[in-house]
Amino acid sequence: MSKQKPSSFAPYFTTSDADQVRAAFLAAGRLEGYASISELIEAATLKEVKRLQRKHNHGRPWEGAGPGSLRPGQRTRAEQTTEHQGRP
Repeated sequence: MSKQKPSSFAPYFTTSDADQVRAAFLAAGRLEGYASISELIEAATLKEVKRLQRKHNHGRPWEGAGPGSLRPGQRTRAEQTTEHQGRP
């Protein structure tokens, strides 16, 4: 897991997904070596980032995007629908 925590953000989960994340941590988190639910979420996220790097960036890390580079908050349903249709 990351040693330094200079910035943070919080993912959004549906209630049922959040329930499953908590249940997975309670059932197997400590057995898998996770000291906290945050460590589990971080490991899962970084695994997906590595997959995206392999698929979309020739396996290389992207140039970092610092705090403030993303709009705060969750996207609206309309924005999510537009994004899934391949539009900006």
